[in-house]
Amino acid sequence: MNLLKKNILIAGAWPYANGELHLGHVAAIISGDFLARYFRLKGNKVMFVSGSDCHGTPISVKAEELKITPKQVSDKYDKKMREALIDGLGFSYDLFFKTSDPFHGKKIQELFLNLYKKGYIYKKNQTLAYCDKCTRFLPDRFVEGTCPKCKFVQARGDQCDECGSLLDFQDLINPSCKICSATPREKETEHFFLKLTAFEKQLLDYIKKSKGWRKNARNFSIKFLEGGLHDRAITRDSNWGIAVPIKGYEHKVIYVWFEAILGYLTTTQKISEDLGKPDLWREFWKNDNAYHYYVQGKDNVPFHAIILSAILMGLRSLKNFNNKSVKSGESVENQWSDLHLPDNIVSSEYLNFDGKQFSKSRNWGVWIGEFLAKYEPDTIRYYLGINGPENRDSDFSWHDFKLRVNSELVGKLGNFVNRVLTFVNNKFDSNVPKVGNLKDGDKRILSDCNNIFNEVGTLIEKAKFKDALKKIMAFTDECNKYFNDQAPWKAIKADKERAATVLSACVQAISAIQVLINPFLPFSSEKIRKQLNVENRKEWKYYEISAGHEIGKVEGVYKKIDV
Repeated sequence: MNLLKKNILIAGAWPYANGELHLGHVAAIISGDFLARYFRLKGNKVMFVSGSDCHGTPISVKAEELKITPKQVSDKYDKKMREALIDGLGFSYDLFFKTSDPFHGKKIQELFLNLYKKGYIYKKNQTLAYCDKCTRFLPDRFVEGTCPKCKFVQARGDQCDECGSLLDFQDLINPSCKICSATPREKETEHFFLKLTAFEKQLLDYIKKSKGWRKNARNFSIKFLEGGLHDRAITRDSNWGIAVPIKGYEHKVIYVWFEAILGYLTTTQKISEDLGKPDLWREFWKNDNAYHYYVQGKDNVPFHAIILSAILMGLRSLKNFNNKSVKSGESVENQWSDLHLPDNIVSSEYLNFDGKQFSKSRNWGVWIGEFLAKYEPDTIRYYLGINGPENRDSDFSWHDFKLRVNSELVGKLGNFVNRVLTFVNNKFDSNVPKVGNLKDGDKRILSDCNNIFNEVGTLIEKAKFKDALKKIMAFTDECNKYFNDQAPWKAIKADKERAATVLSACVQAISAIQVLINPFLPFSSEKIRKQLNVENRKEWKYYEISAGHEIGKVEGVYKKIDV
């Protein structure tokens, strides 16, 4: 695929603002930052967006536990998430938004009314879980029980995180109220439903024709659709959330999985407004020359691949507000009529810890705030890139983390940079030496400095981050072997020109590596750039360093760790 001139939207899943982030969250969304940093270097127009999901039931559950308001909960953890993702791990969002922001709420109400007037949202009675002990209807996540499909014992009233199935509370075996543990009963109430059945065939055709999606997302979605869709309620009985914008229903709120996934659209509009360019968002959403990546964990696949796509199809529909087909060529006064559909669903599998799934609600995980207090951010960025759950579940272990950091980052990448630049400092007065007669090994290294950018870039664009990092590390191994085989510390005693040629080739390799690792290891890339004493590189390419260029102070890129 040729994405050179495309406008790239990268949409990272919105974490619930009900607790601190753990490595499982980061494993699911870090790919978004890899993509954003790469495409900016490629020269594409990029919008990398995400935010805090402030209205989800988990926030209400947490508020009940802490005896404070949902707003206090969401504000507290939104701040912590920003500190962890942006300040700590260096995520380069164009905007990390909040679903509790009034701008988002107003836009969601507009979108809701658009679909309602087209007939894609309708009212009907529904039987929901009601707890007599708590005297309230229970939101989906206030109900837990055993999944009827995979027998996972902590499935929720809307979804099973283990097998990904969408559920209703009546599907659960032995359901219980999460607040008081009582068994809820069925009680009828009126809600608004999204007419998913109207898009079943269209969705199936669209996903079967999709290219580039992760296999788990594509296969799951096709199987799910072939099993048949059901219309789903998209409102809830709650006082926390975006109010339904229809008179008489203000006491109901819009379901988080309708409004949060549309946050990608509202966030780009907010960016446009803040920049004083109100139409900028259209270049990403109403433009065939755009490409959308949706980055998430596999538990979010049905919401992005199916529900979001259905909503966008409904908004794209050429039905007018009287629900009659618009004649060919007739103008449609509808800013949502031709929104861009997802191009690539980048869905990770689960990252487990000690054989069990990370979980905020069960307080099981490695928490980002505590991690960053002890270790450099690039160490976990590397670990999740090279050993993350890209195509299958993976397991985090402190032993493996330590081994990879010490043997690969410290022993290979950091060691190569340090040895070469220290040698240039000590033997060539900190000036990059001049190249002499090139041998085959020298030519191969210098050729690879150019060729590797296309190879790694192609892998990143296909969301094959593990393979991209392996390619970079293999090049680093090749450079280490070249340095050892040529032994410039021996050559300089008999043939200084030969030693100079080897050192020059190695400096060029470091120059290439400094750019190659930028999407994955931005902090390390910056350290190496300063040691090379070069200007900030803003393009995805090999920058040759001229002979005589003075390098900077040489300092270690990494330190060995213990855990």
